[in-house]
Amino acid sequence: DVLPANLEPVAFVLLADQIKPEAAEILAFFAAQDVSIKVISGDHPRTVGRIAQEAGVPERGDPVDARSLPQDPGALADVMESRSVFGRVTPQQKRAMVEALQSRGHVVAMTGDGVNDVLALKSADIGIAMGSGSGASRSVAQLVLLDSSFATVPQVVAEGRRVIANIERVANLYLTKTVYAFLLALAIGVAGWQFPFLPRHLTLIGTLTIGAPSFFLALAPSARRATTGFVKRVVRFSAPAGLLAAAATFVAYWLARDQPDVALDEARTTATLVLVLVGLFILAVISRPFNPARRTLILSMGLILALVFAIPASRVFFALDFPPMIVLTSAVGVASMTGALMFASLRAVEWTVMAPQVLRSRRVQRLEQKVEVRLQEVEMGIESWLQRTWRSIRAIFSGKDDLEE
Repeated sequence: DVLPANLEPVAFVLLADQIKPEAAEILAFFAAQDVSIKVISGDHPRTVGRIAQEAGVPERGDPVDARSLPQDPGALADVMESRSVFGRVTPQQKRAMVEALQSRGHVVAMTGDGVNDVLALKSADIGIAMGSGSGASRSVAQLVLLDSSFATVPQVVAEGRRVIANIERVANLYLTKTVYAFLLALAIGVAGWQFPFLPRHLTLIGTLTIGAPSFFLALAPSARRATTGFVKRVVRFSAPAGLLAAAATFVAYWLARDQPDVALDEARTTATLVLVLVGLFILAVISRPFNPARRTLILSMGLILALVFAIPASRVFFALDFPPMIVLTSAVGVASMTGALMFASLRAVEWTVMAPQVLRSRRVQRLEQKVEVRLQEVEMGIESWLQRTWRSIRAIFSGKDDLEE
């Protein structure tokens, strides 16, 4: 960093890295997604820091010279979480940085195009190489940007989120169906009744509540971040939803059978209607947050159900016979109560999950306020002590004997 003495300048050569126009927009996208950006390079820290500043990387202290980084993994992880820009980084240090962030529970994506990035690309959770980069970097990366442009990364992230979120939605639908089908078969078998559905009824139920909705939901975009706990969330939703659907259908079928003037076909129609309505409630819950496309999907399924019951030919095809009005009203009431109970249960589950986090956040805020007040008291005490000490020193050097002040 220090030039030798007695040098005579004969020329001035300026080398500058050209920042791509889309860099600032891409970094802003990841910042909005709560993704931390770390810039690690083998160049001088000041050079790296200047480029990072021009690109819009959020500043978190001065650029760090990697030659001064600690060897201890825990200490290195502390530095990695507190700083954003690093220069003079060796290939081994790049890998150590990735592993240090992973040790703190972070999912790390590493981008690079050179041989010196291979170790870090291989250790990262997601290795992203440039299409114009070295063959070694492309061979170890999980993702290769063929056009060597980061502008495609937000699209890749959006596509990944769409796939993961929609797989979870569809899994909720199908596992809910499995739960209520098992429970209904068990309950009907124990009761010794005839099964409430014909194959045509199951076709109607599956088409309106699972088949058609899952197809359109799989194509819908999703901005929700992917998080761990996929199986836990699916089971936590599908088990109670399937239980409620089975209970509502069983109760409606029992009420219809209990009426002396209701035929078996009419009781089956009642059970089919209730299960479709409850299935639409489940679809509405899964489709949140609502947007015009999802609202249209749910309303379309409801409209098709109404048309099936309104058109005589479709009623004959699906073997649907209208039960008496009192039974039909009871069926709609059971389905509505089940839907309301489902939404209330979902709110309760969400509150149960979020309440500890909210309470913990409030405790942290109260603790921070107490610490701030205490620090202010300490600061005022130190300031008062310094003032008294200064007055005492002035009194000594001025020859005064009274030091009480």
